[in-house]
Amino acid sequence: MRLLFRVLALVVVLLGLVLAVVLYYVANPKMPFYTPAQQVHYLNQWAEVERQTYYFTPQGTQVKGLRYEWFQALELPFSQQRFAAPEYLARFGFLIDPQQKATPGNPGNLPVGFARHQNPGSTEQYLDITCAACHTGELRFNGQALRIDGGSALHVLPSSVPTLRGGSFGQALVASLTSTYLNPWKFERFAQQVLGDDYDARHEQLRKDFKSSLYTFLKVAWNDTHRGLYPTEEGPGRADAFGRIANATFGDAISPANYRVANAPVDYPQLWDMWTFDWVQWNGSAQQPMARNIGEALGVGATLQFFNANGQPLQGDDRYASSVRVRDLHKIEETLQRLQPPAWPEALFGTVDRSQAAKGRALFTENCAACHVPRKTQEGERWVQHLRMVPVDIIGTDPNAANNIATHRFDLTALQWDLKELEKMDVKLHPTPTQPLDLSQLSVAKGLAYVTAFVENRAYREAKVTPEEKPGLDGFGLPIGVREKVAYKARPLAGIWATAPFLHNGSVPSIYQLLSPQDERATTFYKGTFEYDPRHLGYRTEAFTNGFVFDTRVTGNHNSGHEFRAGERGNGVIGRLLQPEERWALLEYLKVLGGPLEAQLP
Repeated sequence: MRLLFRVLALVVVLLGLVLAVVLYYVANPKMPFYTPAQQVHYLNQWAEVERQTYYFTPQGTQVKGLRYEWFQALELPFSQQRFAAPEYLARFGFLIDPQQKATPGNPGNLPVGFARHQNPGSTEQYLDITCAACHTGELRFNGQALRIDGGSALHVLPSSVPTLRGGSFGQALVASLTSTYLNPWKFERFAQQVLGDDYDARHEQLRKDFKSSLYTFLKVAWNDTHRGLYPTEEGPGRADAFGRIANATFGDAISPANYRVANAPVDYPQLWDMWTFDWVQWNGSAQQPMARNIGEALGVGATLQFFNANGQPLQGDDRYASSVRVRDLHKIEETLQRLQPPAWPEALFGTVDRSQAAKGRALFTENCAACHVPRKTQEGERWVQHLRMVPVDIIGTDPNAANNIATHRFDLTALQWDLKELEKMDVKLHPTPTQPLDLSQLSVAKGLAYVTAFVENRAYREAKVTPEEKPGLDGFGLPIGVREKVAYKARPLAGIWATAPFLHNGSVPSIYQLLSPQDERATTFYKGTFEYDPRHLGYRTEAFTNGFVFDTRVTGNHNSGHEFRAGERGNGVIGRLLQPEERWALLEYLKVLGGPLEAQLP
């Protein structure tokens, strides 16, 4: 009996230690400390009204049922400080301006990309994370901040897998939600703040709704963790976008058998000029802007239901209601068409050496233009840039993202789609299939193409989009084109200086390293700081408190390929060795490429 008590006591002690460790990391997450910039500078990429439209127009995401006013009222687990305080959210890498004030479009005075929306027939205001949250960047130098609209974010938004290092937005949010639900004093403060005069009438329903949202967060975290779906830690500024969209759309919503390991995080791409590309998805897989945008909204949390209450697939016009807001998505798309690439700010980052830049222009023509200056044609009302897709075995960069998109297969037979109906939809597969589609093994690109087509059709009906309006909302009358290439897109390089880090997976911290042989690139470096290096054109990589260590030896993180090196071409070697002085000249030119300073070169 004494032995049994000792064993039980040991178990209790061990559980206590585990709880203590968990509480410690909840109370002390590893996040960089926030220091406000002396001033945030905005470039002339567009007008202020367009900037605010982009920052705070909702797209229909719902962040697992989290209400906007709930998010505003949440407290941190071990204090009464508000979770949504701008200076706290800035620690996750979300962008704020110390001078910003609440506005009608941003009543909670939240960071860029935190919006709200109300579904038809509902009084609830949902927290809506928009594309601006992931596609707006910022660079710091000498205490000044430079906002890069349409640039690459550096936050830690997507992670759902808890780690002892902590520091992800999702992990911290769940900790605050859990402590609010379990701590009666916290919940009372929360309820009083949210309900006000309706406290007595709605208190019980609020607790039920809050529990439902919390359970959804916990369910996703447990599912993603115990299945090992995201083994490569994404860290600041990255997400396995296609992997997460596929797991949410085909795994969560259809069948657990459709879950696939997502080990290919990618950086958030810059958005300027994307509307001119022949294939508008970052990986060259999607042709229609609206379909791309609907897929993005679904991946971030827009609701979508495939089955009825009895578990049977929805049919006919009952398919597939969602919270996607197609008119708002079109407004964002139209706004982005007016976005200009960022121009090098000489007053902040230093004067461009014009003579060196002129030498760099010649080197660019010799070594870079073949891939990064695409052929242009006029198609209807726009000039189209036909971007080159470079096969993985040539470019030599980490292959996970391209391989997963091309090879992962999903079983969608539970949806009971009619193949004849699919043939009549506005979906064009490249190349045209010679055999009937096998719904038991569709690729992520093809599966999402048909899902977004169904969602788009339903959303257009509900938004009362007329046949005359449809081509404009689609984007230049384009079909939902889809293709799968084991390749990466070589895009134009206007404003490339403002888009660190580099390669599709963010494995190279500066352009100078990108122009260097792989053995001169950093194997590990610190990531998560906004501090900019205007000499090497990248983020600074020195150690800093609570920085994220990026290890290029981890699968999905490899920094191989795109090499300029002496020797035989192939296997990632794409050009001759560039001497250091040539690299510096190229950097000077890349500062001005596509901007007003380029015209000043001798």
